[in-house]
Amino acid sequence: MTPPTASTTPARPGLRVLQGAIVVLILIVLAFAVMRLLVDVPHLLDGTVPEEEYDRRYVRHPWLAYVHIAPGIVYLLGAPVQLAYRIRSRHYTFHRRLGRVLLTAGLISGAFAIALGYVMPFGGTSQAIASYVFGSWFLVCLLLAFRAIRRDDVVNHRRWMIRAFAMGVGVGTIRIWLALFESTGLFEFQDGFDVAFWLAFPVHAAVAELWIRNTPHPAG
Repeated sequence: MTPPTASTTPARPGLRVLQGAIVVLILIVLAFAVMRLLVDVPHLLDGTVPEEEYDRRYVRHPWLAYVHIAPGIVYLLGAPVQLAYRIRSRHYTFHRRLGRVLLTAGLISGAFAIALGYVMPFGGTSQAIASYVFGSWFLVCLLLAFRAIRRDDVVNHRRWMIRAFAMGVGVGTIRIWLALFESTGLFEFQDGFDVAFWLAFPVHAAVAELWIRNTPHPAG
């Protein structure tokens, strides 16, 4: 595989806005993970069960839940670094090593996301189907990104990594939709769960495609 060469490229319109949105979404996911630990750990240590059905799922299936959450956090924190062109071009060995870690973390998290959709679909069948569809797409994107870089196809590697990351960070947008539903009274928390999935992930997939089309150079 040939290291990319550094080049000077003009700033992309909307890049800072997109970067800011990504930071917010990652912070939302981190806040959710911390909240889960604060709620779940005391019950797991005491052998008790939470009152809320949503919380009970995590306590009943802690390994399934946290083998999804922990690698997912690793992936979301590392992927922006991996996608940063300056780091890719100036620290290629680091980029490759981090890429192996993130590929593994992403595949584990994505596989267990699909499993979670089967074992504990809080939003019912519709949410389970969304987990299968978009979880599978996330895994496909990661695998195709890996295949592309093995073929020294940097352009398509970048494209598939952007698509995968868009799916991964979509978890934060789900939380935004749920908060909007609850604050406006449009849906109860459980009733809006599947709707949030179907709203968040297709939008993220569309944004990824728009970004890929508008930034065809690997520096994008």
